[in-house]
Amino acid sequence: MRSTSTFGIQFVIRLPKQQKNDQATVFARISVNGRRCEISLKKKVNPEQWDDAKGKARGTKEETRKLNEHIERIRTLIADSYHQLVQQKKTVTVDAVKALFLGSDQSEYTLIKLGEYHNREMQDKLAKGTMKNYYTTQKYIGKFLKDKCHRADISLTELNYKFILDFESYLSHHQPKDHQKPLTNNGIMKHMERLCKMVTMAVTMDWIEKDPFAKYKLHFNKVERFYLTKEELAAMEKKNFRIERLQTVKDLFLFSCYTGLAYIDTMNLTAANIVKGIDGEDWLSTSRQKTDIDVRVPLLPHAEALIKKYKEHPKALNYGTLFPVISNQKMNAYLKEIADLCNINKDITFHIARHTFATTVCLSNGVPIESVSKMLGHTTIRTTQTYAKVVERKLSEDMANLKRRMQS
Repeated sequence: MRSTSTFGIQFVIRLPKQQKNDQATVFARISVNGRRCEISLKKKVNPEQWDDAKGKARGTKEETRKLNEHIERIRTLIADSYHQLVQQKKTVTVDAVKALFLGSDQSEYTLIKLGEYHNREMQDKLAKGTMKNYYTTQKYIGKFLKDKCHRADISLTELNYKFILDFESYLSHHQPKDHQKPLTNNGIMKHMERLCKMVTMAVTMDWIEKDPFAKYKLHFNKVERFYLTKEELAAMEKKNFRIERLQTVKDLFLFSCYTGLAYIDTMNLTAANIVKGIDGEDWLSTSRQKTDIDVRVPLLPHAEALIKKYKEHPKALNYGTLFPVISNQKMNAYLKEIADLCNINKDITFHIARHTFATTVCLSNGVPIESVSKMLGHTTIRTTQTYAKVVERKLSEDMANLKRRMQS
């Protein structure tokens, strides 16, 4: 909280639009540190009888006298609310003064309440997967408060740089008691990033005056993006499974390898997503759930064959989708089993299919990175470059072509 703050109360009137001859409503305008808000007194006055400079009505009538007395009472109550916040050493903001005056004491905002407010505001704006990540971060915050602070909650005014560092340290030393692995550095940074975004919301809302993250720097480690090589992709294609769940998961994974669609976008596909492209051939036309960006991908023969294979599948028909719906968790668990049976020594997840599409299927076969970026639904080429790296074989082919041109 600042050692000194500016505070002011002014009374103004507002006329309804297009009603110049109507009675005006009186408002109390509160100003704190350059920010202001207005509260309706629910009192009416003739605009011609209002004194803008003095902020009260002119005249000696009983009605005018009562209005001015009411204005002075409101002035005193608002001032008392301001001084109460100062005396209690709480964060003084225009919203805090307004809340205390109105009797809804929201001046004491807490970290847990901030998380609840964030979830209410963002549940219709963020994807379900993203909201699930926020719930996980908030769960860790609750555990940290209980284990290290021995409290159920903490005031936002108590957040400081030390709290941020202590929370990061807690995450790095936390040992899960279930099957989960300890958090990696990048996992910790994602939790810190989500906490930072919630605190930024509080700063924007004037619930906290000083941002404890102002001097904090997120430090992500660069991660190698894995993908299947041409040989590994061929090995998986040749492998057939008598167990239906494994065969279905393999097919869904391969479909993503030839379309670049993420898990949730693949599961959401319906017959309506297949359209005729500019070339008269079948294309996939959908919108990424994560970013709401439109994506159009020409269907390769491998992908078309898989769509036809599951056209009459009972589970697909039941859901009204192109493919049977399988949870992402089960999908990734079965993919690890499939990788072992195909002698692929990589920690495969469904998202690796997206990397494979970019690198092995597209870039290695001469598709320009601009086209790959468009099909992946990226907004910048830089994002695509982190997903797709040109393999050495493509570099070798490009240089061989260059040598032949130079020799000729």
